Amino acid sequence: MPNLDSWNLNGLLRHIYDAPTTADAKRQKEKGAAHHKVSFSGSSKSSGEHNGVQLRSPSTASRSSSPQPQRPILTHRPSTQRRWSENRNWQRINRQSEALWQETIPADTVQPRPFLIFHDSFHDLLGPNPTLQVLISDPRAPYFHEAGVFHPPTNTLFITSNQIPDASPDAVATQNKTIVITKVEFFSPTDFTRDKVRCPERNYMANGGTNYRDGLIICAQGSLREPAALIYMEAKRPHKTTTLLNNYHNRPFNSPNDVVVHSDGSIWFTDPIYGYEQGFRPKPQLPQLVYRFDPATGDVRAMADGFGRPNGICFAPGEETVYITDTDQIHGNGLSDLRRAATIYAYSVYWENDSPFLINRRVFAYADSGVPDGIKCDVLGNVYAGCGDGINVWSAGGMLIGKILIEGGCANFCFGREGEMWCFGEHRLWRVKLGDETRGALLGI
Repeated sequence: MPNLDSWNLNGLLRHIYDAPTTADAKRQKEKGAAHHKVSFSGSSKSSGEHNGVQLRSPSTASRSSSPQPQRPILTHRPSTQRRWSENRNWQRINRQSEALWQETIPADTVQPRPFLIFHDSFHDLLGPNPTLQVLISDPRAPYFHEAGVFHPPTNTLFITSNQIPDASPDAVATQNKTIVITKVEFFSPTDFTRDKVRCPERNYMANGGTNYRDGLIICAQGSLREPAALIYMEAKRPHKTTTLLNNYHNRPFNSPNDVVVHSDGSIWFTDPIYGYEQGFRPKPQLPQLVYRFDPATGDVRAMADGFGRPNGICFAPGEETVYITDTDQIHGNGLSDLRRAATIYAYSVYWENDSPFLINRRVFAYADSGVPDGIKCDVLGNVYAGCGDGINVWSAGGMLIGKILIEGGCANFCFGREGEMWCFGEHRLWRVKLGDETRGALLGI
């Protein structure tokens, strides 16, 4: 994943819904169609802040003199009204941590919902009362960046941070930077404890992750001294770790970024050169590829090439299709070029001689804001990706059906239970509640 600074380059992040001008509205009414649709929950406010996202609208004169395009209304209408500011409070997350600001958006608050609807099928995913709230806001460091692994037996969410300055002598090999793994243990959707995972040193510069056996796999990007690797980490204390793989036939990996596990037990992962670009990995000795590793046999194979920066990876339900994101538009050194890929590619998984191959590469989608980083599917086959304006959602056919707008964008996210999602906004951990039947394909809960 690109570093924190590059995530906001050149105005790539667009999180503002611009209401049409008077002339635009008139043309839209004459044509009988709106440019796009926005779902609201019946707010009487014409502009303001909702969940950290500013809404801009025309002047009062324009609103009173010109009709506005019709927008769909969510079926739920709150029965009571409370001021948003009255629901901000300070909460101590656990005994060891500082008091952190918890900003809660209750479901009965009359505020515009931050959900853009491009197709009616997105209504079914949202359910009758979708909500977005900030669980933790921590200005000290970008603790909420990547991985996003929910471990159901312990109700624990594991998250990796963005790069944090580290002046300790051990951080020389990572250019005086470190990455922290945070775990959030839930007792209810809004009752939780937060702590750092204190694990052995082999978890150098952890990034992506996924569920595996009774714990999780972490992509350790490595350092100038330590090899990049796939690390198995136990979900329970003391979080013992085991190196699963750290080379491709004696050639070191670049900096593994994201990982997913197939139902046959094989581990698929992407390997871009972000670590080298950010100065904490040696010069690459391999192209930027996607690999498959079979722990049962020890076989490791290159599955796909031809990427600018391979990043997120996930399987569709049924595992007949794999989605891989290419975030070449933003490089690890902060350089950005809008002409480069911000693309989701789809591949068909074809079995021959008892081995899988990836064929029929095609462009599935192109992100219009930032780059598509983390990627997941729901049980219906819809595809979700963390982008520059939040979570973008496409149908299995590649049609953009909706967005969940998140201030500052969202590099990665994770499904929980019954329509619950956690989204990672660097300094903020967000909770999204969709319809109860909207469930991630990885866990299906």
